[in-house]
Amino acid sequence: MKNNAQIILALDVDDIKKAEQVVDRLYPAVKIFKVGIHLFTAYGPKIVELIRNKGAEVFLDLKFFDIPNTVAGAVRSAVRLEAKMLTLHILGDEEMIKAAVKASREESAKLKIRPPLLIGVTVLTSKETNSSDVLTLAKIGIEAGLDGVVCSAREAALLRKEIKKDFVIVTPGIRPGKFSADDQKRTATVQEAVAAGSNYLVIGRPILEAKNPLEAAKELV
Repeated sequence: MKNNAQIILALDVDDIKKAEQVVDRLYPAVKIFKVGIHLFTAYGPKIVELIRNKGAEVFLDLKFFDIPNTVAGAVRSAVRLEAKMLTLHILGDEEMIKAAVKASREESAKLKIRPPLLIGVTVLTSKETNSSDVLTLAKIGIEAGLDGVVCSAREAALLRKEIKKDFVIVTPGIRPGKFSADDQKRTATVQEAVAAGSNYLVIGRPILEAKNPLEAAKELV
């Protein structure tokens, strides 16, 4: 797991020009960029296409949570965008998750492309929670067919111990050294997250707000 850990840059910027500048500056030191609801609401598929045209991959973090048919349709659209990975809320229940998994496999087969990693959100890292709650949700999501989950480093080691399957862990809230936690509650350093078993570390402000973002990214890599 340690050798496979990768950094995902949270592309939390206000406009597409700034996003393009960030990708141009950081790729290929950073190979995956997270597009969240802020940027996607403003620019839609155009921002995903821009990143992919640069040669980078996209983590589409839209946290789908709706009735099964609606989420299945959203997943099909995400597959057509060729996102590397995307998120949905495990709280949407097993039926919703299974519909998403089925839609992803069918659409990917139809287009003859690799399906995206479907990643389930457990409890947001901006909230305090019990590790048992995260474990319960993670088990539900993985049993229903998800490829992995989002959780803090605090819970990652527990999930690795308790869930006897291969799955991906995506960990946000990475804060190197003395960097401010901001609105995050369950934070960790890169070393802590990797040691706990995280595969992908989502980092935004510690890189974007650095005096030299490229050097900061390289150091964290």
